Amino acid sequence: MDELRIVRERRKGYGQCRVARDPKAVVEAFKDHFQSLDREQVIAIVLDTKNHIQGFHVVSTGSLDSSIVHPREVYKIAVLSNASAIILVHNHPSGDPTPSPEDVSLTRRLKQAGDILGIKLLDHIVIGDDTYVSICEKYGLD
Repeated sequence: MDELRIVRERRKGYGQCRVARDPKAVVEAFKDHFQSLDREQVIAIVLDTKNHIQGFHVVSTGSLDSSIVHPREVYKIAVLSNASAIILVHNHPSGDPTPSPEDVSLTRRLKQAGDILGIKLLDHIVIGDDTYVSICEKYGLD
């Protein structure tokens, strides 16, 4: 759990994004985290009932073009943090944020798992070079 950053540190990090209201605000708060990475990394942002960011956890670090993510790993930190909701964010080192079919499939699986656990997946955002895609918005997975 060393990678979990708790709210008490958000004053030092997260920029001004204390409340995750929309994908753009989340991207602004976390884009620096992904900027220098040469491989895919997936993070889960945990939120309270008012969508205040409680922290985040690196769920997976993969290769140049893929990362293995299992719902168990995504929701483990959410359960341990008593999160009400999560947002998943990952980068595409190629710079193209277009979600792969696997990204969309994973998002659907995570939404189902979250529904069972009572922890809502608010979004899955893919960050590229100076741009991003909200999978939930693009594919109507709200």
